Amino acid sequence: MQSGKGIYALVLGSGVSRSSAIPTGWEVTVDLIRKLAAIRGEDCPAEPEAWYKTLTGSEPDYSDILDQLTKSSAERALLLRSYFEPSADDREHGRKTPSPAHRAIATLVMKGYVKVVLTTNFDRLLEQALGEVGVQPAVISTTDAVQGAFPLVHSPCTIIKVHGDYLDARIKNTRHELASYDEALDNLLDRVFDEYGLLICGWSAEWDTALRAAVERCTTHRFGTYWTAHQSNLTGEAEKLIGLRRATRVPIQSADAFFGELADKICALEDLTLTDPLSPRVAVARMKRYITDPQQRINLHDLVSAETERVHTAVTSDRFSAKDQNITPDIALRRLRAYEAEMRVLLSMMACAGYWAAESQYPTLCRAVKRIADDLQDQSGLVVWLGLRRYPALLAMYALGIAAVANGNYALQKHLFALKARTAKHQPEEPILEPFSPLCVLGRDYARQLLPGRERDFTPLNNHVFDALRDPLREYLPDDRSYDDAFDWFEYLLGCVHCDLTATPEQIASIKNDPTNGYIWGPVGRFLWSNRTSDEGVQQRTRFEPNGPYPAIVTAVLQAGFFGSSPDHLGYERFLLIKRGFDAAIGRARSQMGIW
Repeated sequence: MQSGKGIYALVLGSGVSRSSAIPTGWEVTVDLIRKLAAIRGEDCPAEPEAWYKTLTGSEPDYSDILDQLTKSSAERALLLRSYFEPSADDREHGRKTPSPAHRAIATLVMKGYVKVVLTTNFDRLLEQALGEVGVQPAVISTTDAVQGAFPLVHSPCTIIKVHGDYLDARIKNTRHELASYDEALDNLLDRVFDEYGLLICGWSAEWDTALRAAVERCTTHRFGTYWTAHQSNLTGEAEKLIGLRRATRVPIQSADAFFGELADKICALEDLTLTDPLSPRVAVARMKRYITDPQQRINLHDLVSAETERVHTAVTSDRFSAKDQNITPDIALRRLRAYEAEMRVLLSMMACAGYWAAESQYPTLCRAVKRIADDLQDQSGLVVWLGLRRYPALLAMYALGIAAVANGNYALQKHLFALKARTAKHQPEEPILEPFSPLCVLGRDYARQLLPGRERDFTPLNNHVFDALRDPLREYLPDDRSYDDAFDWFEYLLGCVHCDLTATPEQIASIKNDPTNGYIWGPVGRFLWSNRTSDEGVQQRTRFEPNGPYPAIVTAVLQAGFFGSSPDHLGYERFLLIKRGFDAAIGRARSQMGIW
């Protein structure tokens, strides 16, 4: 179903509405016989059908019984509503309202996996569930509706009610009525059974002679048929049809459990399915065209904003609820992959922009990061899921920042590191550097437990991000070593800038007076455990003594205005003090973790 949207039609019987306390058509007929006996002042025996045959000399006829109980179509409608529409007491106890099965089916319809539903039920619970998710189905319940119906292939959803709708007195209930259909309905059923695979649930096939005949007439088997049954409790008629359709039996506990699990599994497969691989290429091609042409500034803004809003809507949906009580490594990894799939196009755009953007375009790019970073959702839920809500913004910040580092675009880096965001709805904005660092998004102990294969990593989420961003940044850093260097430099610079923003005068004085006795904490990265030689690591590449010579990358950073620098004064001394404090903190972390 997940790989072929719309291929399978559902065939639903009364079992799907059973948990909603909706009676079957035959149960309605039997109850109407009891009502008829009551108004005649007679006792109805345990077999109402036999009593009716004795009284009339014929099989129970739904229409005849209604005619004896009511005098107009309006009265018939009122009588039938009591069987299918909830009273106040029903609503209070959740009866005669859409069941979990109806809502799961509605989700499958909304996502495009189901377009045709064939049902023997009279109720409108599926229509209600579809309305809740914004789907307006085409409903075929009469011969006239069959003849005037829109082609199935062109309708988002078509519900075929083969026995009618409870508000229409022409519904089919009795054995005689169920023995045959009008030619128009038969033709429609022939098309459905020929052109679609079938997923059958809640249908016994015992009473519905005409529907059985329609299944039997179809000799083609283009797609599979799956017949669900509670503990394989199938009638002889059902077994016969299973053989004819070469159907697969699917044992289930209930319709609610089955459709809920089906929808969950399809959503899980969606989580693992990446966006159309051409989409990032198209987006990047447009980004390059707009970035290089100042006349395209509006188009650049609209392109970035549209994709940012799409991502924001996706990553703040119930699909990523923080209230999910299930936490396993597979579930956690699946959620990370789902975030990455939603971010795929935007990350490619951020990487392109980080490498090529001009100063006038920085605000558009940084607003996109802030939009993803601002968390205005309810803060209740599990700590792990609440922390991972920051993961999309982390990815955006890293993609933009690493690409900027790759091209020496430190002016953009300064705009990015100056961003502030709300990590909670009622909290003031704060700099994004610490709360959106990997360690704060998913703590090291949690990450080791929940990320498969990262159990022994010193920086597990940083390592995961390193792998996740490799492809979006490959065009700008094709060599693996250059990517490694840029990643380390970005994380090291982020840590240093955080230290610069948070260091107290006392810490600065302590480091200045006794460099061996003080430290300043900042977010650490993969450079923490790097196995490179001492001459190649990022700490060594940025090392210098007062009065120079100064590393070129440090000079470039200061020229962008970091560490209190201005065009007239580059803050080498300030950077050196901050670097010493941060390097001391890195050394303490390595010692505590036993790295070396």
